[in-house]
Parts: sequence; C-alpha cells; structure tokens
Amino acid sequence: MDILTLYRRGFKQRAIARKLGISRNTVKKYIDRPELAFQPTQGRKRRSQLDAYQDNIKAWIEEDSDYRASWIYDRLSNMGFAGSYEIVKRRVRQIKDNYHKVAYMRFETEPGYQAQVDFGEFQVAKADGSVTKLFLFSMILGYSRKMYAELIERCDLPSFLDCHIRAFEYLGGIPDQILYDRMKNVYIGKIAGRNKFNDTLVGFALHYPKFDNRNTVFFMI
Repeated sequence: MDILTLYRRGFKQRAIARKLGISRNTVKKYIDRPELAFQPTQGRKRRSQLDAYQDNIKAWIEEDSDYRASWIYDRLSNMGFAGSYEIVKRRVRQIKDNYHKVAYMRFETEPGYQAQVDFGEFQVAKADGSVTKLFLFSMILGYSRKMYAELIERCDLPSFLDCHIRAFEYLGGIPDQILYDRMKNVYIGKIAGRNKFNDTLVGFALHYPKFDNRNTVFFMI
C-alpha cells in the first residue's frame, strides 16, 4: 500500500502518515510530485572521479541494459577515465539494480492503476509482392495484463490518440497512470532539466474527468 494509492482512496495526509509511519512532509512531497516515487533514491556519498561520467553510463544502460561493465569501462577509458575497472563495475551494477527496482515497482500495481503503451512499426508483405508499412498500437494493464491492440496505417498524433480512446472503451475504463517509451508522440525532450511531454497529449489526459493537474502522470520506460 503506497502514499498515492491511499490518497486516491480518500485518506487525508495525516491519516496516511500515521498509517505508513512516516512524516506528513514526506506524504505531501509525494502527493505534490508523484513522479518522485519512481526515481531511485540517493543517499549521501563521497565524490568519485566516476561521477563526471554518470550520465554517459546511464545513457548506455538505457540504450541497452545488456551492456557489460567491461564494455562500459573500455568506452570510459577512451574518454579519459583513469579509475579502476572495479569502480566502474560497482557503479554499473548499482545503476542496473535501480532500473530493475523501478521497473518492478511500476508493474506491481493495483487493478486499474497503471497501463503501458507501446507503438511498433512493421513491414507487411502483400500477396502481390508489394510491401506496406503498418503500425501496431498496444495498451496493456499492469495488474490484469489485459491488452488492447490494433494495426493502423499512420503514426501521427491524431491516430495515436484515437487508439487510446478505443483502448479505454475496450478495457472498460481509464488507468491512473500510463507508461510510455520515448516515442515522438509523447516525449519532447528535457527542458530546464525536466521531462517535457507533448502538450496535446497532456491536454488529452486532462480532458477526462478522472484526471486533474495533481494526478495526471506520464512515465517513460
């Protein structure tokens, strides 16, 4: 049972703090900024010469989580890193463990709480030998694993949003949170250090009465 689940069930901040054994300030922080629940926590630690390469390591792991520490160490050495392989190995393991922990937290959800959307591209060969391009939209619920999927001919934003509407109708409701990867219809980039999502998509979410400015949340996977 987490802070956001209790809050959506109507518990007051004081009651949530008492039930979970935490401070009201902590409760308020996660209610005001629910995305913090999915960020790896970081305690105090001494500065390391590897810190300057932290973003590089994270980017490589995001690109492919199967990259080995030895591969990353070789790349860092070419960039001027003079530390030991063991330091890199520990840091890579720590970052991978955090990503795995976040992924676990995301999918161990209550009914109706969370869904994941994927959008793939396929080349389809027709009987006459010609090839056409189709796009597969899928939305899968985190708890029940019930899925809606359809093939469409265009990957533009209107088609993408129409797929959401049909998915909500098929699944019988609207989840509190939706997970996306860095698809162009969702993610614009980082602005002032914060993730920037497509304004039309955010407006689409706010269109539904279930959502408001406090609990409309998009996450990237």
